Amino acid sequence: MSRVLPPDRSTPDELGARHPSGPIDTAATGGSTTDVDEAAQRPTSTAGRARRRRRVRTALVVTALSLLAVVFAYPFVWLVSASFKPRSEVFDNKLIPETFTLDNYVQVWETAPLALWLWNTLLVTVLAATTVTLSSAMVAWGFSYFRFRGRGALFGVVLATMMLPGAVTMIPTFLIWNALGFVGTLVPLWAGNMFGSAFYIFLLRQFMLGLPREFFEAARVDGASNWQLFWRIALPLSKPALAVTFVFEVQAVWTDLMRALIYLRDSSDFTVPRGLKSLVDAFGFGGEWHWELIVTASVIATVPMIIVFFLAQRQIIHGISAGGVKG
Repeated sequence: MSRVLPPDRSTPDELGARHPSGPIDTAATGGSTTDVDEAAQRPTSTAGRARRRRRVRTALVVTALSLLAVVFAYPFVWLVSASFKPRSEVFDNKLIPETFTLDNYVQVWETAPLALWLWNTLLVTVLAATTVTLSSAMVAWGFSYFRFRGRGALFGVVLATMMLPGAVTMIPTFLIWNALGFVGTLVPLWAGNMFGSAFYIFLLRQFMLGLPREFFEAARVDGASNWQLFWRIALPLSKPALAVTFVFEVQAVWTDLMRALIYLRDSSDFTVPRGLKSLVDAFGFGGEWHWELIVTASVIATVPMIIVFFLAQRQIIHGISAGGVKG
C-alpha cells in the first residue's frame, strides 16, 4: 500500500533553502509584493528627477539670457528715453522721462540736413553691399568649383590679406583715389568693394563647397557656360550665405566713420556717421552742449539697422548655421 505524506507546512524561506535552484519567488508563492512595487516605481522616480534637472537647467539658461538681454538693451533704451527729454534732464538716468517732449526730433531735422545724410548713407550702403556680395561670390565660386594647381596656395594668399591692419593700406589707398580724382566724393566709400573681401570670400567658399557638384556637371552636359553655372545654379543655391554677406556689409558701411572722415569734405556729401561727428563737434564738445540733439540724431541713425536685422534675422541664422555645417 502507498503511503500518503502529510502536507509540507514549511515557510517559503525554508522551502527556498532546501530547493536546489535557490530561493522561491515570493510573488509566485503568494508572498508579499512590496519589493516588486518598489522595483516598478524606481524607473518612474528616476525619470522624474531627470525632468526636474532639465527644468532647473532651462530656468538657469533663461535667467542668464534674460540678464544678458537687459545688459545689451539698456544703452539703447536709455538713448531712446533721453531723446524725448529736454536739455536739463538728458543725463538724469531715468528711463521714463519726467518731461516728455518731441521738440528734439523737430529741432534736429531743422538744424542738420539729416534727410540728405540718410540718403547718402543709403546710396553708399546699397552700392557697397551689392558690389562686395557679387564680387566675393564670383571669387568664392571659382575657388570652390574649379580644380587647378596652386589653388590652395592662392586661397591662402587671399586669406593672408585679412592679417593686414587697415592703417597699413590707408595711405596707399588714399593716394590711389586722390590720383583718380575721387577724393571729396562718395565713390571711395563703395567702389573698393568691387574687388571683393577676403572674409566674405572665405565665408561664401565654405558654403559653396557643400553644393552638389552633380548639378553643375548636368548643366555642363546641357551646354551651360561657366557664367551660366555661376549665375543660374551657384547663386540661387547660395542665397542664405549671400544674405549673410549682404547684411554684414550693410551694417559695416552704415556705421563706417573712418573712410568718411578721410574722403568727404563738403557737408552735402556727409554720411550719417560723418554727420553725427559734425554734430558732436558743434553741439557736444564744441561748447554749446546740446546733447539732446545728439542723442536724438543717434536714435534716428540706429533705427534703420535694427529694422534690417529684425527683417533678416532668419536668413542670418540659417546662413551662418548652414555655412558652418557644410564647411
